[in-house]
Amino acid sequence: MPISVGDKIPNVTLKTFGSDGSEDISTGELFAGKRVVLFGVPGAFTPGCSNTHMPGFVAQADKVLEKADTLACMAVNDAFVMRAWQQDQNAGDILMLADGNAELTRALGMEKDASGACMGIRSLRFALIAEDGVVSYVGVDTERGVVDKSSVDTILAHLPN
Repeated sequence: MPISVGDKIPNVTLKTFGSDGSEDISTGELFAGKRVVLFGVPGAFTPGCSNTHMPGFVAQADKVLEKADTLACMAVNDAFVMRAWQQDQNAGDILMLADGNAELTRALGMEKDASGACMGIRSLRFALIAEDGVVSYVGVDTERGVVDKSSVDTILAHLPN
């Protein structure tokens, strides 16, 4: 069952790329006392994610960060891939989160089986807003190539001033 408005973000340890390489980051710490926008993608460097989803957030990161404390992107990839994708996309304002074992993806109910494409378990395309760890908006796009409910424009429309 996918996470819903009013649900609490599960506490899971993810990886990010810091000054010393791959570092742990817990969702408990990340979301505590903050307004966080988190968007999840099926995979770094995949066409829809690289050509449509991420560029929208890169272009409007400043607008999101006027209304949120943190803007983060998550994928079922490792921290090194996420860092390379961040550099490729000029996404320096976006916190890149690696969910290599799909632990948060599964805990959020956002997993999809992409084994048919030799990609294993991946994340659905989604975006959410959480206030102190409690979801206030969640949008999931399930149609291939469609970025609507998880787009930056939709997130901006749901972010309070």
